[in-house]
Amino acid sequence: MASVSYHISSLLEKMTSTDKDFRFMATNDLMMELQKDSIKLDEDSEKKVVKMLLKLLEDKNGEVQNLAVKCLGPLVGKVKEYQVETIVDTLCTNMLSDKEQLRDISSIGLKTVISELPPASTGSTMTANVCKKITAQLTGAIGKQEDVSVQLEALDILSDMLSRLGGTLYSFHSSILNCLLPQLTSPRLAVRKRAIIALGHLVLTCSGNIFSELTEHLLAELKKNESTSTTRTYIQCVAGISRQAGHRIGEHLEKIIPLIVQYCNVEDDELREYCFQAFESFVRRCPKEIDPHIPNVMGLCLKYITFDPNYNYDNEEEEEEEMMETENGEDEEQESDDEYSDDDDISWKVRRSAAKCLEAIVSSRHDLLQDFYKTLSPVLISRFKEREENVKADIFSAYISLLKQTLPIQSWLHASDASGKDDVPLTMLQNQVPKIVKALHKQLKEKSIKSRQGCFSLLTELANVLPGCLADHIPALVPGIVFSLADKSSSSNMRIDTLSFLHVLLCNHQPEVFHPHIKSLLPPVVTCIGDPFYKITSEALLVTQQLVKVIRPLDRSCTFDAKPYVKDLFAGTLKRLKAADIDQEVKERAISCMGQIIYNLGDHLSTDLQPTLKIFLERLKNEITRLTTVKALTLIASSPLKIDLRPILGEGFSILASFLRKNQRALKLSTLTALDILVKNYSDSLKPAMIESVLTEVPALITENDMHVSQVATMFLTTLAKVYPSCISKISGSVLAEIFQLVHSPLLQGGALNAIIDFFQALVLTKTATMGYSELMKQLTAPIYSSGSAGASVTLHKQAYYSVAKCVAALSLACPKEAPVMVNQFIQDVKNPKSSSAVKVLAFLSLAEMGRTTNLSAQRELKTVILEAFTSPSEEVKSAASYALGNISVGNLKEYLPFMLKEIGSQPKRQYLLLHSLKEVISSSPADGLKPYVEDIWALLFKHCECTEEGTRNVVAECLGKLTLVNPSELLPRLKKQLSSGSPHARSTVVTAIKFTIADQPQPIDALLKGCIGDFLKTLQDPDLNVRRVALAMFNSAAHNKPSLIRDLLNAVLPSLYNETKVRKELIREVEMGPFKHTVDDGLDVRKAAFECMYTLLESCLDRLDIYEYLNHVEDGLKDHYDIRMLTFIMLARLSTLCPNSVLQRLEQLIEPLRATCSTKVKAGSVKQEFEKQDELKRSAMRAVAALLTIPEVEKSPVMAEFSSQIRSNPEMASLFESIQKDSASLPTSEAMDMS
Repeated sequence: MASVSYHISSLLEKMTSTDKDFRFMATNDLMMELQKDSIKLDEDSEKKVVKMLLKLLEDKNGEVQNLAVKCLGPLVGKVKEYQVETIVDTLCTNMLSDKEQLRDISSIGLKTVISELPPASTGSTMTANVCKKITAQLTGAIGKQEDVSVQLEALDILSDMLSRLGGTLYSFHSSILNCLLPQLTSPRLAVRKRAIIALGHLVLTCSGNIFSELTEHLLAELKKNESTSTTRTYIQCVAGISRQAGHRIGEHLEKIIPLIVQYCNVEDDELREYCFQAFESFVRRCPKEIDPHIPNVMGLCLKYITFDPNYNYDNEEEEEEEMMETENGEDEEQESDDEYSDDDDISWKVRRSAAKCLEAIVSSRHDLLQDFYKTLSPVLISRFKEREENVKADIFSAYISLLKQTLPIQSWLHASDASGKDDVPLTMLQNQVPKIVKALHKQLKEKSIKSRQGCFSLLTELANVLPGCLADHIPALVPGIVFSLADKSSSSNMRIDTLSFLHVLLCNHQPEVFHPHIKSLLPPVVTCIGDPFYKITSEALLVTQQLVKVIRPLDRSCTFDAKPYVKDLFAGTLKRLKAADIDQEVKERAISCMGQIIYNLGDHLSTDLQPTLKIFLERLKNEITRLTTVKALTLIASSPLKIDLRPILGEGFSILASFLRKNQRALKLSTLTALDILVKNYSDSLKPAMIESVLTEVPALITENDMHVSQVATMFLTTLAKVYPSCISKISGSVLAEIFQLVHSPLLQGGALNAIIDFFQALVLTKTATMGYSELMKQLTAPIYSSGSAGASVTLHKQAYYSVAKCVAALSLACPKEAPVMVNQFIQDVKNPKSSSAVKVLAFLSLAEMGRTTNLSAQRELKTVILEAFTSPSEEVKSAASYALGNISVGNLKEYLPFMLKEIGSQPKRQYLLLHSLKEVISSSPADGLKPYVEDIWALLFKHCECTEEGTRNVVAECLGKLTLVNPSELLPRLKKQLSSGSPHARSTVVTAIKFTIADQPQPIDALLKGCIGDFLKTLQDPDLNVRRVALAMFNSAAHNKPSLIRDLLNAVLPSLYNETKVRKELIREVEMGPFKHTVDDGLDVRKAAFECMYTLLESCLDRLDIYEYLNHVEDGLKDHYDIRMLTFIMLARLSTLCPNSVLQRLEQLIEPLRATCSTKVKAGSVKQEFEKQDELKRSAMRAVAALLTIPEVEKSPVMAEFSSQIRSNPEMASLFESIQKDSASLPTSEAMDMS
């Protein structure tokens, strides 16, 4: 301690030296000392240091002054509060001094101190006191200062404080407001601007009363309209406030908008510009409140976007355009900002702000698309001729925004919704394409690079939104493209933009439309391949690759002669392919491009082909390029031109085989695909030794750790078994062992299982001695047969039985002669009382799989055997027997279905199992086969739809739903009739049946469902709790799988949905369990279902929701039961990305429950589950907080700032928060966080 104070006192002594270098070095050393965490100052040293630094602020030497200011930052945290107050007092006094230099250095000092003060939430009182001191002095300085520069500095510092510590100055808000408002009429514009900025920071944290006072004042002044200049300032101020705290100004918009509309008509361009800026900020920040005014605002924008009083546009007269171009040319040489316009003409500012406001409207109002195309699109297109570059850029970007809004949503959700409604804007756009091209194609040859880039980005967007729409206009566009590529003055970005447009154009249009223009297009593109700048080269190679497909499309007959162009294309690409010292991306694209050239034009290359293939071989050996080369070789090998690959196969095959050992997964997969194609197309050129080298690598790839690789490897083996049956005998042991291992794995399903089934069928047909039908059967079923014996350690997972059964059925299909023996054996297995239940399950499942495709009616015993099994003690055997009965019936409806219906009627005990069999029949049989039986089945099911057992009702409902799909027009109305049935059980069965008619693929029933789903959704108001729950489940299924069914009904349905999110006191009851009372909430399941529906609607119908109403219910959910809180936390995270602005407006109400969750403590004696539950809740709440923090501007909210500092200061919360952030950082996209 002593040594520190000694060291510091010696520094202080040096600071009084007359030599400025000593002073400088001593101050520098002091700064180093102060930055150490460990330093502790005693009171005496503190005083001296503070006094000295304040003295040095007035030092004659500027550098010493600067250092002294920097020292203040670290000093603030190291000294007592009263010392900080001394510093601040002195700085404030100095700010009012007459010496300009001292004033400047003091204001820098104040800013430094403010930025170092600890945030209020850490609980330190110092910040509050210091701020109060500064604020009192500053408001004084702003109010009575004659000197403008002091005012400006003071306003600047005040803004700083309000933005960092606004909440702390709560008590001063009204005095700050009173001091700022008069500044809005200051004669100096700079003062007004800074006052507006300070007000913007103030409204973020001030109370409602102060906000209202401010708005009232602004409204009153706007109504007075003393001078245009002050009115401008007030409108700017309104816009500024709306940008900072849009969610608060919403309620005052009704009064503000008419005033601003009125000022748009005043002849003052700057005033109009500010009016439109205000409108833009309203549209972006208060979408709900501005809604009624949108038509009005849009009308004004459209009027003023064409406002150009000092200029005469004569479109009709071509000479005028010519003159304009020459004028434009002369002007550019003088490099003036406002090209060919008077310096006084600022009408362009009005046009620009109107264009920006339109862009805001377009991007936030997807629902008005059709109106936009009627009214807005033609006006924007007519303004593409705008003479001011900046304005033109904004008009283009508004139009691009419109195109982006029109882009059909390419997601699985809407794929099934291809209804007419979404196509109307596209048709309207299609009709306007000629006008767009007419307005743009001349500009593609203008000198100005900025406007050409604008044109290309607009056309690119257009080609993406409406593929094929430019087909008739290619002749008009090609000259512009060629001009931009060949023009010497084009910047490299200009060329890249042009090439990327050309690429989109080539991808989205038919090859034939380009054929007349290849002659002019190709040379400039080939020149670009040789460009020294790698980005241009790589873009040009992409275009070339597409051009090759266009010149000679192999999938259709084509008369265009590609021969003359091959030489140039080939030579340009070859040069890039050979070069070793170029950018990685160029290397890869050159390989892909050359692969495409050989694929499409290989027969024109004659002697050049072999040397090029040799280069490919070199690239295969290089780690960086090998993956791309494997893909290119796959392409070449699949070419219909039958390219001769023999010279490289010998060496290439062994290289490919070695890739199967590598760790890189993409490489393994691509290599397997390449080998597969080579084996199929080049079987005669492969030697057995080459194939064996690959075969030794395959067993390691077949493992349950990576199902996809296993699937591709198995597909390759299947190809081998078909093309080279002889070499299969070599693979027996190891590969088969791996495959059997996989069949017995619980993870096998889907594609990999189908691949294995194909492989077995191919294998049996090779007629290899050791791998005949019986051999394979033995190995497949061995683990199950042995599992009954005492010594067996293997127990198989349920999934494995299904896999084995499917393989058994596939083998039997491939060898129909062997099948009956197998069927008999299975029946004997089931009859044998000694068989283990595992063996019986396998037997039934295998019979099921075989019976589905072949008619097993020859087996007389089957029915009795199955019915006997229904009484088995083992649940597994029962359900397998029920599955078997269903599937065997599918193979022979005539015999089995009537039998099954009879049994269901007469055997109440076995009903559940028999209904499951019926479900299999209905799901798997073709509709025509079922038609004759529909009436009987229907009648039978309706007998059982009021069953008290919920499990049975669900099966009945699934049968009803799937049966309705067989003949929807007749059966759907019958279901609807049942809605009025008196029994709640029957109603819930019918509603659940509807759930099973909704699938995510388009179906014939969709149109009928759309008509009547509204009636089924009325059950959301059913008096019976259970009916409401299943109605919500049905609604959720519709919203998830086919949003189009319910989109238009949301207005009617949402109130009922929201109604179900409320906690119902009458459904909560107390149950006594021994000495304890336990509350049970019967309404919980319904609420949970309602919140699940709300979550699904976010994904599929966001544009139809009133987000504010929606958030009210999310808020309630945040305080509800554990399960529901978990759901609402996920919803909140999703909302933060989907509609951040609305969430911001509600932040205060949303954060409270989050804070409550994060800071709850579990009672000490609670059970382990309780701790885990609480932990999971906290994690989920933290994820929501992390998502909220990604919203831009969220930190400005005082509540959020306080909460996040509370998190940081609490070690438990802080570590949880960090771990959440690490998790979300390691996820590939924000989507992945979704289901966490």
